Amino acid sequence: MLELKSISYSVREGDGELGILNDISLTIPDHRLVVFTGPNGGGKTTLAKIIMGLVTPTAGQILWNGQDITSLGITERARLGISYGFQQPPRFKGLTVRDLLTLASGDEKLSKDKCCQYLTRVGLCANDYLDREVDVSLSGGEVKRIEIASILARNAQLMIFDEPEAGIDLWSFARLTETFEQIHAAGSGTMIIISHQERIISLADEVIVVGDGRLRHRGSAAEILPRILADTLGGCPVLTKEANAQ
Repeated sequence: MLELKSISYSVREGDGELGILNDISLTIPDHRLVVFTGPNGGGKTTLAKIIMGLVTPTAGQILWNGQDITSLGITERARLGISYGFQQPPRFKGLTVRDLLTLASGDEKLSKDKCCQYLTRVGLCANDYLDREVDVSLSGGEVKRIEIASILARNAQLMIFDEPEAGIDLWSFARLTETFEQIHAAGSGTMIIISHQERIISLADEVIVVGDGRLRHRGSAAEILPRILADTLGGCPVLTKEANAQ
């Protein structure tokens, strides 16, 4: 179980401080699929990076399975089963997909069959990808699915994905959503996905709307999607008039 207690984060700006996150508290039970959504610049990615240890909060406490991990670094959190999928996954010239899966699993003797299982779960054929380098020859969708396969190989208990739909084609996006559905159905772990896509939001057990550095709304997809639309319409007089005219 993940617990965030009064998390705040601010940065220096001129002679003062700019608040990015303000007193955020939430609990995410095990084996849940939670989507963070909200306007750009609202604090979603900063909150996810704080959970992973990529950013240190100014105040507050993070508990993972009852253990205080607030002061732990990325490596220690990874050892505890927390993983992070970047919006733009890194590429590694000279490193093959097999190498990446082997490193992620921590098993120097990881079998081809095991590699095949991980790649199959993300819709890739091992024979086509195992010996390919994780470089610019791969598309954005391929790299993202390989990154998810490496997270599965790591046997992560908490998987965080930052806008996995960014920069990929519609076919790859469809495969990604299927993968998330399968991971969730298998109960492989807890997932936090940062996304603006309705298709991904609809998969969630809970949707958390982050805006202006605060938790603005939270609830099921059926409860939250209409509120997101209402907020969107409220920010545009033209759309508001059209909605009122219908």
